[in-house]
Amino acid sequence: MKNIILRHPTITDMWAFLAAVNHSKTLHFPWVKPPQTEVEFLCFLEKCQQSSNFSYLIIESLQIVGVINLNNIIRSCFQNAYLGFYAMHPFQGKGYMSYGLKHVIQQAFNNLSLHRLEANIQPNNYASIQLVKASGFRKEGYSPHYLEVNNTWQDHERWAITFEDFNKH
Repeated sequence: MKNIILRHPTITDMWAFLAAVNHSKTLHFPWVKPPQTEVEFLCFLEKCQQSSNFSYLIIESLQIVGVINLNNIIRSCFQNAYLGFYAMHPFQGKGYMSYGLKHVIQQAFNNLSLHRLEANIQPNNYASIQLVKASGFRKEGYSPHYLEVNNTWQDHERWAITFEDFNKH
């Protein structure tokens, strides 16, 4: 894991990103719908420029192996962000997402001064649940018909980690 780089996406990543997403369609469906077209990627980049969102590409040997997003950052007395992530095929299950998530959590708490991260995960997405559990998240609840994914309202489990939890982990 010594050659892994975490960095924010740029316009120069568009073609590699879209190719990786296209190659990963069966891995992503039905869990997540990442940008799949030029227009969607440009919207993703625009969203990344907002102060309420941070996105990180996980790069290994010049290949995009995963993406981690901190979305809808709320400041004031909440200091919370919603976490989203997805691996690219064939890099899933090889530790890249664990490595990347550990570093993004550190960034969120230490550099962005967030207090809490929440991940909403479909109950049958065992790989994502295992990833957040191994990263110190705890299950907080279950929300029926919580998020629309691929044009269907999906149930989700709510998982969270606080600054205090992270320092214990």
